[in-house]
Amino acid sequence: MPQKRRNFEESAARLEEVVRRLEQGDVPLEEAMALFEEGTALMKTCTTLLDRAEQKVHKLTAAPDGAPVERPLDGEEAP
Repeated sequence: MPQKRRNFEESAARLEEVVRRLEQGDVPLEEAMALFEEGTALMKTCTTLLDRAEQKVHKLTAAPDGAPVERPLDGEEAP
């Protein structure tokens, strides 16, 4: 059965849960390995989603000629 695609917040929350379980140290080896594999996949998902968000921000803050444009984060015009 294919896994449901998680958003960043869901992936990060699940990753925190996985890390917490592994840090407890009372997980049997097989389960620990499965959790480690899941954690690695979740880390990759989070990194990919953050990279995409960063690329989108860079694209949105570029001038038509590709030069960077500094814009206020709150949407107000700079003085």
